[in-house]
Amino acid sequence: MAKTIIISNRLPVQLQIENGHITATPSVGGLATGMKSVHSGSDSLWIGWSGLTKENIPKELEPKIDKALREHGCSKVSLTEEEIEGFYFGFSNRTIWPLFHYFLEYSEFESASWETFKAVNQKFADAILKNSKDDDVIWVHDYQLMLVPEMVKAKRPNAAIGFFLHVPFPSYEIFRTLPWRKEILRGLLGADLIGFHTYDYERHFLSSVRRLLGLEVSFNEINVDDRVIKVDSFPMGIDYKKFSNAAKVHQKNTTENQSELQRRLNVHKESTPDAKLILSIDRLDYSKGIAKRLKAFEYFLNKFPEYKEKVRLIILAVPSRSNVPQYQLLKKEIDELVGRINGEFSTVSWTPIWYFYRSMPFENLIDLYTSSDIALLTPIRDGMNLVAKEYIATRTDKTGVLILSEMAGSANEMNESLLINPNNFDQIADALIQAINMPKEEQMARNTILQKRLERYNVEKWANDFMKSLLEQRETTHQYISKLLSNKTLDSVIEQYHASKRKLLFLDYDGTLSGFHMDPQKAGPDEKLYDLLDQINAQENTDVYLISGRDTGTFNRWFLHKKYNMIAEHGVWLSKEGEDFTLLEQIKNDWMPKIKPILESFVDRTPGSFIEEKNFSLAWHYRNTDPDFGKKRAAELTTVLTSLIANDNLTVLSGNKVLEIKSSGVNKGRAAVKMLAENDYDFIFAIGDDWTDEYMFEELPDDAITVKVGMQKTQAKYYVENTKRVRELLLRFIK
Repeated sequence: MAKTIIISNRLPVQLQIENGHITATPSVGGLATGMKSVHSGSDSLWIGWSGLTKENIPKELEPKIDKALREHGCSKVSLTEEEIEGFYFGFSNRTIWPLFHYFLEYSEFESASWETFKAVNQKFADAILKNSKDDDVIWVHDYQLMLVPEMVKAKRPNAAIGFFLHVPFPSYEIFRTLPWRKEILRGLLGADLIGFHTYDYERHFLSSVRRLLGLEVSFNEINVDDRVIKVDSFPMGIDYKKFSNAAKVHQKNTTENQSELQRRLNVHKESTPDAKLILSIDRLDYSKGIAKRLKAFEYFLNKFPEYKEKVRLIILAVPSRSNVPQYQLLKKEIDELVGRINGEFSTVSWTPIWYFYRSMPFENLIDLYTSSDIALLTPIRDGMNLVAKEYIATRTDKTGVLILSEMAGSANEMNESLLINPNNFDQIADALIQAINMPKEEQMARNTILQKRLERYNVEKWANDFMKSLLEQRETTHQYISKLLSNKTLDSVIEQYHASKRKLLFLDYDGTLSGFHMDPQKAGPDEKLYDLLDQINAQENTDVYLISGRDTGTFNRWFLHKKYNMIAEHGVWLSKEGEDFTLLEQIKNDWMPKIKPILESFVDRTPGSFIEEKNFSLAWHYRNTDPDFGKKRAAELTTVLTSLIANDNLTVLSGNKVLEIKSSGVNKGRAAVKMLAENDYDFIFAIGDDWTDEYMFEELPDDAITVKVGMQKTQAKYYVENTKRVRELLLRFIK
């Protein structure tokens, strides 16, 4: 039976060693809570680091730790202190974390850390391989393990692999600065489904895939050889009921049952009933914008001095990575800011900022959420920000105002909050005024909508939606695989080929017999291809046609001396057995002077593009352009040309990074049918890679063997992965 394997940097349990005894306590909140529905029963396993390095675990306790973890459905990856330093504190948190959060100045590009990162990712992959089978479902989490999907897919090609990134994915211009950018992308592309919190992160990732790896992206799908990889956004929710129910219980607490913090908050609220409590909760991290938030609050007090003694900012900064220099400097800056602002504005009865640098138990978090009138959350860059959702979930009477940075991933779902730019102090100050003076009716109207949305799309639904999409993607892949020209099917095709009396083969050139080249004129045949074609062409009762969009001049140079049959310019020209090309179709080219200036204007405005002028067609190539820009220009050019040629019996063909304008009614399918009529063929074979070959697949008889190169939607019966596979296939035709 297939099982589900979850992989994250840390396991969802806390281990403690006391007097030789092991205690394993399940973690609460975040990913651990979200994965409850996925990580349940004996058919699930969670793999990760235990939190203890090899140096901290006595050898005699290893079996006890493994047993304790097994009781929670977990298995550990053992890491040394040196590996943790290079992998976690090094590459993960000094390279990837700042880079992905747009703090390029903090990013360190150390080769030693990268090597450790690779080695540790391989350790995680090996742990998965040891505990998995081919039909298992594997879900890898977060930026520390971005190389794992590719490592696992290489050994478990049939396993369904999902990856979810819990931090932002940066724009191409930021990501391209990473020296190991291609390796990271290839690592992620080992997954069948790649998930992000927002569409923006998804879009940035797809842009980097196009620009750095040169892969084709169709909507949110990437074709890589024999695989289709889906990329989608799944905004992570919270355990809504946990926070909502905790708030309801909290409201019913008597004074005796209340925490010390709650009693202090009550005293404050009773002494100044009209004053507003503003809450700020974050992990102490430069991406959270705490220092700017403090400066914005100072700006607010200066801009609106009438609100002195009427507001108080509660800052809860949870310690994080305190051994990293940038975090030490950040804490020092925040400590100084709080001291300066309190020193400047405090009165005998009022301190503007209450500052806590510590973790707080869940009970105290609920105290703060339910007692605060306003939540002020202004991260400079944040993958999601679940605190915003937790605050809204605890507002059982539907009052309270959320001020949220538009740079947080959660802002996409929380438009009813007051969205601000964290760098705009005027906007933050004005938002505070709006929040302080917002009528209760408006607060309740906004929060009612927010609460319904958050309750509906909670963390459990997030996990289930991802798993459902991953399983659907596996089924989609299986549907594609059913069309793959497998070795078994190929054996049958070859058997038909050798048993037939008269054979007809149509072979496309670019993208089929030969890969694409940045300069089309340099993509000529190699000696191995000549040898392959010579042998097939020399077989008795076998007619081979090279059928291409190439111009006659190029095909003359490359193939005329070989005396192959050739069809050029998508069916306009025919050459048989070394004879000069003759027109296969009677068409005109008097339209070309009118169209060429339009193409030239696009060449001028699209660096890297160029025009290929043929006898009866014009081609605009954009393979050498920026992929996104080229695609945009191609769409624009198609629109322009379509409106111009509507009454000229012309058509625009969209090929692989090329647009070609030619006469309507002339195509490879029409040419292939004419050749088919010249003999009584009992074996017909056609292979090609782009839309121009679809005409051929469509027009040939039902019993023809039609093959598409690449995993794409096609009318061909089968597909093969790439040009290498094409040549391997054609070699089988030779006795």
